[in-house]
Amino acid sequence: MHMTVISGPERRRRWTATEREEIVLASFAPGAVVAEVARQFDVSTSLIYQWRRSAQQSEAMFVPAVATEDEGPVAAAVSGDVLSDSPAIRLELAGGTTVRIAATAPARLVMAVLRALR
Repeated sequence: MHMTVISGPERRRRWTATEREEIVLASFAPGAVVAEVARQFDVSTSLIYQWRRSAQQSEAMFVPAVATEDEGPVAAAVSGDVLSDSPAIRLELAGGTTVRIAATAPARLVMAVLRALR
């Protein structure tokens, strides 16, 4: 009787939260193709889509942030007034659109804007 013993890593791979985040961010990059990202990281495309859905449904989804110098006054979205030299959250969207939210904006307003941009 002949028996083959397969040794090495277990059949089911485990992905750390950091690895998942890296893969999901790569799949959301402008111009990224999920199939290519899957080949790059040697992971199933369906698993990437599952992780993406999970990340989008999460209330506490975070994205990388970069601190930059203020580029001038922040326009208030509601009244059209200009707030001089106030800190702000600046979001750069696809197509060159920029959304700025004053640091003094109420948390409920910030959450509403971020949910609308999802």
